[in-house]
Amino acid sequence: MRLVPDPPVQVEPGVWVHLESGEPVGHLPPDIAQWLWPWMSDGGVAEARVVRVEGVEAPSWRRLLLDVSCDVGR
Repeated sequence: MRLVPDPPVQVEPGVWVHLESGEPVGHLPPDIAQWLWPWMSDGGVAEARVVRVEGVEAPSWRRLLLDVSCDVGR
């Protein structure tokens, strides 16, 4: 999974989750995006790994559990 920050022209920019093919599958919660977006926009690199996928019986915001890691060695 790739993490893609919104362009800076957004009022409250977020961070989107994309498949490796480039297709978007959703976005990270705002409480994570509020600190991750500025860091990524300043050149920080973050990756996401799928931990769990729930079925349609789960609310949309709980169907995909990701492990997000930041490369702080830059």
